[in-house]
This record gives sequence, structure tokens and C-alpha cells, in this order.
Amino acid sequence: MPARKPTPRPGQPVRGSKSGQPLMALFDLLGRRWAITVLWSLRHSPLNFRELQAAAEGIATSVLNTRLRELREAALVVTGDDGYELTELGASLLAAGQPLVAWADAWAEERP
Repeated sequence: MPARKPTPRPGQPVRGSKSGQPLMALFDLLGRRWAITVLWSLRHSPLNFRELQAAAEGIATSVLNTRLRELREAALVVTGDDGYELTELGASLLAAGQPLVAWADAWAEERP
């Protein structure tokens, strides 16, 4: 079994960068398979494990467990009474991404 990759942390070298820059750590975390999908699936309300797995169609149980662990370690997701939910930090990350959502929508309209 391959060694577990550590959760990216600001100040630490990450995949593709030895600088420790926070943005590079964020890109490493969000670049992991299904990470953005998990965050996006939690944008409206908490979901339990099965609901989250259904929202992220095709995600393996082991991968979902790994992503949830990493996102909890990164303080973007917590386990609450109603399942997994975004923290304030996680919600602010998605809010910061809204200009990208708007750009992508405009891009989609421009494409034939």
C-alpha cells in the first residue's frame, strides 16, 4: 500500500512547490481528486456520508474518506449533527471562488 500523502499545509513544501506559500498548499489540496466536488456538494447544506457519496457520483468510499479527512484537517469541513458541513473558512473559500464561477458561466456562453 502506498504511503499516505500528508494534507497540504501552508508553510510546508507541497506537490509542485517547495516554497511553502499558502496559495500553493491550497492548490495542492484542491487539486486532489474529488476535493472540489466534495466542497461544492456541501455548499447549500450538510450531508451525511451516503448523501455526499451520491452527490459526488462515482467517488469510491475510500477516496471520500480520505478527502473528508484532508478537508477536516485543513479546517474547511467539520462533522456536525446533520453530517458533514462547511466551516466558516470553507464557506469563505467557496465565496472567494464566485468570480471564477461567473467567469466560467460567461465562458460557457461564449463557446459555440
